[in-house]
Amino acid sequence: MKRILITGATGQIGTELTPALRQRYGTEQVVAVGHKKEPAAQVRSGGPYVNCDVRDKIALAELVRHYKIDTIYHLAALLSATGEKEPQLAWDVNITGLFNVLEVARLHGCAVFHPSSIGAFGPDTPHDHTPQVTIQRPDTMYGVSKVTGELLCDYYFRRYGVDTRGVRYPGLISHTALPGGGTTDYAVEIFYAALGDQQYTCYLEPTTRLDMMYMPDAIRAAITIMAADPAQLQHRNAYNITAMSFTPAELAAAIRKHIGDFKISYEVDPIRQAIADSWPDQLDDSAARSQWDWAPSYDLERMTEDMLTRLGKKLRAQVSKAQGDEDGSG
Repeated sequence: MKRILITGATGQIGTELTPALRQRYGTEQVVAVGHKKEPAAQVRSGGPYVNCDVRDKIALAELVRHYKIDTIYHLAALLSATGEKEPQLAWDVNITGLFNVLEVARLHGCAVFHPSSIGAFGPDTPHDHTPQVTIQRPDTMYGVSKVTGELLCDYYFRRYGVDTRGVRYPGLISHTALPGGGTTDYAVEIFYAALGDQQYTCYLEPTTRLDMMYMPDAIRAAITIMAADPAQLQHRNAYNITAMSFTPAELAAAIRKHIGDFKISYEVDPIRQAIADSWPDQLDDSAARSQWDWAPSYDLERMTEDMLTRLGKKLRAQVSKAQGDEDGSG
């Protein structure tokens, strides 16, 4: 039976991957690891939870020994926009943390899932149907760390036989956890605004096209690739995956089909716009589709409808709870 450790379990992906893995493998079989950020209730109370900095290799190794871990989902990282504000910290967290995970995995026989990103590509990469294997010269620290991570994972597989696997995620959209400093955060923020005062100011230009994915597909991809037949995996670190590609204007139009009065305006952030302009418009994920049967379930229309429905229920529940708390304290 699998014994899984998830670093970065309090982040956008980890908040949803943790309960999904616990449902699949058992609550006590999945150990969630966070650092600094307060975990969501389903992460802390749904099974084992430990606070640990992935830069502390000794503490990490002790967790793996104590819980008899055989699989590590390593999600802990600083994202693109945050990484440009603190590039030295981004390198330390993203690369030192990964190196520690790989070393612990080598010494204790663990498999490792490590997500890469469209940020691993750069301005010289073909933007339309970006190939699985192509030039990768990113111009952000986040991107540099992701390319380095792909190479490190490949090295540990070839040199030591560590079962490393990964995907290149596009921008991710979730109704459960807020994003944490990424260039594609607008695609989550816009839904909160649409359900609030029905207007949003976007920091990217209206025609900026980027690959995106709804979180249920992202979670399924992480679980599916780790369960795939290793003999079929020709790339391992990391597979292009995609679900939809749209611009801020197209997303606003999709929302407007459900909320007719929604309005969007634009105040471009030069830093995040430059990052977005260096990324692909759409990835070619044919390798993932053929080698481990990857296929998304959500397109723009289905994602928009589901996101508005689920996030609307969540926000109404929060308002109801706040009103109840006020009545109780009065």
